Amino acid sequence: MFPKKIFTLLTFLIISFSNISNVYSIEPDIFVQSTVNRAAKTLSGNFSKNERIEKLKEIAKDTVDINGIGFYTLGAYRKTINDTQLEKYKILFEQYFLKSFSSRLAEYSNPEIEVISKKKLNENYTMVYSILAGTDQRPEVKINWRIYTKNPNIPVIRDLVIEGLSLARTQKEEFSSIIESNDGDIEALFATLRDFIK
Repeated sequence: MFPKKIFTLLTFLIISFSNISNVYSIEPDIFVQSTVNRAAKTLSGNFSKNERIEKLKEIAKDTVDINGIGFYTLGAYRKTINDTQLEKYKILFEQYFLKSFSSRLAEYSNPEIEVISKKKLNENYTMVYSILAGTDQRPEVKINWRIYTKNPNIPVIRDLVIEGLSLARTQKEEFSSIIESNDGDIEALFATLRDFIK
C-alpha cells in the first residue's frame, strides 16, 4: 500500500491537473493588455531600431495567429492552389507579416493603449476594445482586437479593427486584387510578397 503522504500527494496532483485549464485560462482582455504592455516596454526601452524590430517580431510570433490570418487573407484561392504552393505561401506570408508589423510599430516611441472592455462574440471569438491615447502628433484611436479563444489557455490575435477598418479584411482585398489582375496567377502574389520582404 502507498504511504498516506504519497497517496495524498498523488490525489492532489490528479485534482490539480484535472483543473489545469481553469487555472491557466487567460481572459482575452488581460491577454491584450499584457501584450500591449510588453510591446510598449520594448518601444520605450533603450534599443536600436533593429533591436526593437526583432523583439517585436518575437512578440508577434507569441501572440498572433499568423497562419490563421494568412489563410483568411488568401480567401477562396486557398482552395485552388496545391500543397507546395500553400507551403510556399505560408512561409512568405509569415515573413511579410512580421516585417510589416514590426517595421511600422517600431516607429512609435511609447504607445499608450488602454483596454476598456470586451464582448464575447461566440465560443471561439471575443472582441476586446481599447484606446490608443492621443498625442500632439496624433488623435486618439479606437482599436478593437479580435481574439481567437477556442483554446482559452492560448488566446491569439486574429485581427485588428482600427477605427472600424479591419486590417485582415483589407489585406484580403489587396491580395485578391493582385491575383485577379494577373489572371488568377498565385505566383504574382508570391512575387509581390518577395519584393516587400526584400
